[in-house]
Amino acid sequence: MTLDTTIRQVAVLGAGNMGAGIAAQVANAGVPVLLLDLTREAAERGKQDLFKRKPAPLMNRAAADLIRTGGFDEDLGWLSEVDWIVEVVVERLPIKQALFERVERVRRPGSIVSSNTSGIRLSEITAGLPPSFAADFLITHFFNPPRYMGLLELVAGPATRPQATEALREFCTVQLGKEVVDARDTPSFIGNRIGVLAMLAGVRAALQLGLTVEQADAVAGKPIGLPGTGVFGLIDLVGLDVLADIARNMQGQLPASDPAMALLDLPPLLKTLLERGWIGRKAGGGFYRLHGPDKQRQVLDLGTLDYRPQQKVDLASARARTPVELLAGDDAGAAFARSLLGYALTYTATVAPEIAGDVLAIDTAMREGYSWRWGPFELLDQIGLAGFVQRLEVDGQPVPALLQTALASGDGRFYREESDGPQYLGFDGVYRPLPRSADTLAVADLRRTGKPVLGNASASLWDMGDGVALLEFHTKMNALDEHSVEAMQLTLDRVGQDFQALVIGSDAPHFCAGANLKRMLDAARGGDWAFLDGFIDGLQRALMGFKYAPFPVVGAPRGLALGGGCEVLLHCNALQAHAELNAGLVELRVGLLPAGGGTKEMTLRYLDAGVERGFDLLVGAVVSQSAAEARDMRVLTDRCAITMHRRRVLADAKALARRMVGAYAPAKPAVVNLPGPAGRAALEARIAAQVEAGKMTAHDAVVAGHMAAVMSGGAGGQVTEHDLLRLEREHFLELLRLPLSQARMEHMLATGKPLRN
Repeated sequence: MTLDTTIRQVAVLGAGNMGAGIAAQVANAGVPVLLLDLTREAAERGKQDLFKRKPAPLMNRAAADLIRTGGFDEDLGWLSEVDWIVEVVVERLPIKQALFERVERVRRPGSIVSSNTSGIRLSEITAGLPPSFAADFLITHFFNPPRYMGLLELVAGPATRPQATEALREFCTVQLGKEVVDARDTPSFIGNRIGVLAMLAGVRAALQLGLTVEQADAVAGKPIGLPGTGVFGLIDLVGLDVLADIARNMQGQLPASDPAMALLDLPPLLKTLLERGWIGRKAGGGFYRLHGPDKQRQVLDLGTLDYRPQQKVDLASARARTPVELLAGDDAGAAFARSLLGYALTYTATVAPEIAGDVLAIDTAMREGYSWRWGPFELLDQIGLAGFVQRLEVDGQPVPALLQTALASGDGRFYREESDGPQYLGFDGVYRPLPRSADTLAVADLRRTGKPVLGNASASLWDMGDGVALLEFHTKMNALDEHSVEAMQLTLDRVGQDFQALVIGSDAPHFCAGANLKRMLDAARGGDWAFLDGFIDGLQRALMGFKYAPFPVVGAPRGLALGGGCEVLLHCNALQAHAELNAGLVELRVGLLPAGGGTKEMTLRYLDAGVERGFDLLVGAVVSQSAAEARDMRVLTDRCAITMHRRRVLADAKALARRMVGAYAPAKPAVVNLPGPAGRAALEARIAAQVEAGKMTAHDAVVAGHMAAVMSGGAGGQVTEHDLLRLEREHFLELLRLPLSQARMEHMLATGKPLRN
């Protein structure tokens, strides 16, 4: 009998923080999900808690409608309807096994079952359960919070059906947007096995060297490439109690010979904090806390165990730009880095063949599960393997066999670039091509195999194949400048001649953070108004060219699409957006209004619902917290689609562009009736009410007044899109002349934060 492994409906057993979070991510993907707990009331509480938690587990509130709640006693029979059952109850083996015995009696034959355990081994869970259960069982270890952490560790057993493994891998990758990593059935799998040891090694090094919490975290953050929280801040985020539980579990499962055993017995400092309940953010404080009515950030003094105000870190090592520069330093921070990395990287190389199938799995696990900037083997390549091994030998430390294999390979690296593409070193010392899914596409691939069709310092046009071109911005944060505008204009001509469709996107984390603010401020203060008028006019013409091009233009945004970046999206014919899209017109924060067609588009898109709603988005500088919210804001339209996995966005955008080619016909520019002075007065009354309520500053009101003038259509009556663009440009330049707007721009450039003057 062939079993159907298609996943159409999911059940989550356990409505606590993690269980409800997993259910939310399934619902975010548009898949119906059952959320069951001991009682129906407990499950419903877990669901309702999703609306209160921060960061929000739901991409929009409507996703919760896909979550159906129930109780184990009354509703466990519902499991016969679902295709994947994921258990997320307390980390106690007898409790899990008892629940799985009940599940086995009611589930559909061939349905997939998994446990979200972070430390109990698959072989322990399946012991005593029937072969039919073991054939369908895996471990799916999500990281918390499930919506935001990219890693999912997948552990299959020797009896697990390959079809079940592949179905779950496909669903979690495509539908849930996870980086799925195959882990071996070993204690704490990959992420926690290395991550917990790295945190404990960092604590030990800081205590031995007498560093403060701030000093250790400053060095461990940006210079080493660990999360910005550093070591102690990460413990606060994870929870010292969770760290202690994982360490205790590893102590019970690892052999006495494992090099980790020396660190797993927590130092007295951590034991004292556990006794006091100072376990981190969820308890109100750990190594850091926010104190008093003004929420002053305080730090734990590691000597006295009293809190004190946070101090500025004055270590040269904290300012290091690369791991190599850091390790070459001679202060206490550099010594801390050498100790932490020496232990963590050596341990990783020692246990790598035991815990994973290759170095790719380990590097991915640490980047996606622990937010390391580079994985352990990527770090070793940066540091230089020969020098690292030499330091081990000088210190009398054993050199792991994997490092010896890498040195003997001839390249002395774990990753290398060849003419036919990138390769990685296998545990057997043989280099293999980096695997690439046919469902992903990257500009790096195009760059490796060819040259751009055209380009300049700010943007390039690439041939994606199959008649589709790709426009890539590549300035800092992909900010738009006059060269970006020039490339857009050249792109319109070239695509019209040689291609059938255009995609706009890149490999960068962010689509576009807006126009180059410094370039505009410098021009304004230099009195170069001709440049500024020409820049805005050129941007408007380019974006209108996209909107009414004779070929489909598909935006492929991920990350930030703010200000001018959002305006680019508003003028695409369709979008293929990453689910975690932060899009919005935020110009009010810098004392300006959207002048690349953004004010125009918010006017046109809200004519049916009332221009006031679009106006509120502009004056509120609202940014979507997901692509679903961007759709609610009408940044995305009915012709836009959402991709859950960020590395699939460009490939999906190309596929969408190809589908549009045959039936695509450009729309005609809009002509609308706008109320003019009467409409402006209504919007200005809205502004006055916000000022009176203390929700707008005086200059907010000035900027909003200019927005009202544009959105009401100037003199009113029959208004074309070009009329609205002219109004945008005029009011933008007026605002740019104001000292208070220039002060906002300068403050944003200096601090990254808005000035409310």
